[in-house]
Order: sequence, then C-alpha cells, then structure tokens
Amino acid sequence: MPTADTSPASSRSTVITNIGTLVTNDPSLGAGPLGPVHDAALALEGDRVVWTGTTSEAPATDSHVDAGGRTVIPGFVDSHAHLLYAGDRTDEFTARMAGRPYTAGGIRRTVAATRRATDADLADRLAAHLREMLRQGTTTAETKSGYGLTVTDEARALRIARGMTDEVTYLGAHVVPPEYADAPDAYVALVTGPMLDAAAPHARWIDAFCERGAFDADQARAVLTAGAARGLTPRLHANQLGPGPGVRLAVELGAASADHCTHLTAADIAALADSGGRTVATLLPGCEFSTRSPYPDARGLLAAGAVVALATDCNPGSSYTSSLPFCIAVAVREMGMTPDEALWSATAGGAAALRRTDIGRLTPGARADLVLLDAPSPVHLAYRPGVPLVTMVWRAGRRVV
Repeated sequence: MPTADTSPASSRSTVITNIGTLVTNDPSLGAGPLGPVHDAALALEGDRVVWTGTTSEAPATDSHVDAGGRTVIPGFVDSHAHLLYAGDRTDEFTARMAGRPYTAGGIRRTVAATRRATDADLADRLAAHLREMLRQGTTTAETKSGYGLTVTDEARALRIARGMTDEVTYLGAHVVPPEYADAPDAYVALVTGPMLDAAAPHARWIDAFCERGAFDADQARAVLTAGAARGLTPRLHANQLGPGPGVRLAVELGAASADHCTHLTAADIAALADSGGRTVATLLPGCEFSTRSPYPDARGLLAAGAVVALATDCNPGSSYTSSLPFCIAVAVREMGMTPDEALWSATAGGAAALRRTDIGRLTPGARADLVLLDAPSPVHLAYRPGVPLVTMVWRAGRRVV
C-alpha cells in the first residue's frame, strides 16, 4: 500500500479523478439521499473540499490521485463508542454464545480493571482503537468515560480522551459502582456535583444509562439537566434491555441522540419522528449481534420519518467491534435497511447525532474526510461483508491510510 501523506495540510491541494461513484450525501447533486456523482472528481485544498464535479471538468491542483473507477464515500462518523477502558471480557462473550443472556452486569468488572490501569495504559489502548477505526474508514469517533466512576478516574479518562478526539462524552451515570450499591441517590449527587465539576472542562456531551439495573428516568433526568446547565449537550442510552422511558425522555430534554433503541413502542417512534431530527435514533447493530438480542425496528423509524444513525458501540462487553462496514452489513441483512440508507446513517446520520455539519458529506466547504473503496459501488459494503474494501483514507485533507 502507498504510504500516507505527512505533508502539512495547509500547503497542499489535491484532485481525485476517475471516481466511478462519488457519494456526496447531497441530494442536489445526484438522485436520492446519497447524491451520487458518476465519473466524478473531487478537489481538496488544505483541510476542506473545495470542488466536486465530473472528471472532464477537474481543476488543476498540486497533486493528483486516479481512483481507477472505484468508489469514494465520506469518512464514517462513529457517534457512539466506549474506547477508554482496561481489561478483557472474552469469558462473558463465550458464555453468551453458550446461551447466557446479556444483563450489562460485566460493566463493573471493566470498572475495576480501568481503575487499576495507568494513564499510559489507557491512552495506549484508546490510540490503538482509534487507529483500528481509521484503517476501516472512520474519520470521526466519539468516545465516553464511564469505566472509572470516581471523580478522579472519570476526570482522567475524559482528559485522556480529549487529547485524541473532540467528541468526548461524560458518562459518570453508566452504572452505580459497588461502593454506592446501597446509596444510588448519593451516587447521582456525586455525578451531578463534584464529578461533573471535574468532568465538564474535558467533555462536549453528557450521557446516562437509563435502564433497569442502572438509572431510572428521574435519575437520568437529573444527570442530563445538571450537565446541560454546565454547557454539556445531552445524549442518552435508551431502551436497550427492554421497553422504558428513555427514548421519550431523550426527546423531552432535546438530547442529540437516543442510543440503542432496541425496544421501541409506537409512541417512542412517534416521539423521535416528531422531534424533526433534533433527537437522532442511533442504532447499534453490533450490540444485538454480540448479545443475540432483537434488532431495532429500523424500518419503522425510517417510515415514520425519524433520523437514524448507525454506530459501533465498540466496548469490551456487548459489542467489541470497531468496524462500521460490518455494522452496515448487519443493518442491511438483519434490520431491513437498504444499502443506501445504511451508508447514509453511518456517515451523515452519525454527523447529525453529533450535531456536526462539517463532516458526513463531500461538498464544497465540508472537512476533507473521505474514503476510497476498492469497489465499483458503495453497495459492496453490504454485498461483501467482512472484506477489507477501504484502500485509502483522508482526514482533514491529509492522507492517513
């Protein structure tokens, strides 16, 4: 494979020509939400896309890449992942495959291992996960705290994460740690008080696990409301293990996303649709694949007009995949999404869940995050599951794969 470009982004312009299919996610440029342009070209300058069109009209630039008739898509946007932790839970996976149901109880094992880890250990693992994602075309990744659950451990996790990604979420309300097992309300007071004080300077988002065995609706509301008062935007783990109030609470509070959405009622779907895209339904098919749970009703959400994102939920317990191409294939095969819908949800949908307009699309002014696939069509992401189709990756105008 050719080496990545390490020259300064500000000194460089590049044109990519002979693109068989360019996915822009701009319906004004081509049919459907993907806005495909055929026999296309794309010009980058610095960290931005500056031009799209056909190869015959391509402008002169400092450098040139011939796509050879292959497909170019926006970089994947993974809007839900848990990448900062220590330890291993392969035994739980083995037990699930033998028939034991998933209950989320193993989170406390990861908490214990993470508390014992050094800062260097945590940073090395996070960096390794981000590199792994990048090789698979993910150019923007969100990650959360939630495996420390003390003031010191949550703050250090967020500080480490903020050094590697802008999309950092404070998840002190992941589960109640053992030392607060008999005093959950006291733990909520810690999460919304001293822990929030330590976390807020390092995070953009605040999250809670609104689920039986974790935090109820009143507790989750208190956490998200306190975070919003400190300038953090809410998002919410909702309706993963069973029906519950999480989805409608997320909509009520104007959360950027309701994540999981595995068990939805008609009222939940209507609430997400009626939010007008303000609250995105983020679906995590890797989790259902790994836990053998029912898949979310993607078709019902799309038919109602809800905005849908796909993300990996990469974490050591319930979804240890960092591959959005894999999640696209599962969403198409198991959730009834079309290949176009799944790709849009893993790019523009993820950007919407992060309330970003500069990523998830390839139009002038967008950040130059793009992926060259060794395929004549983006449908191959679902058509050829498990095949490493990502050939080159640019992030912020610099070739990194």
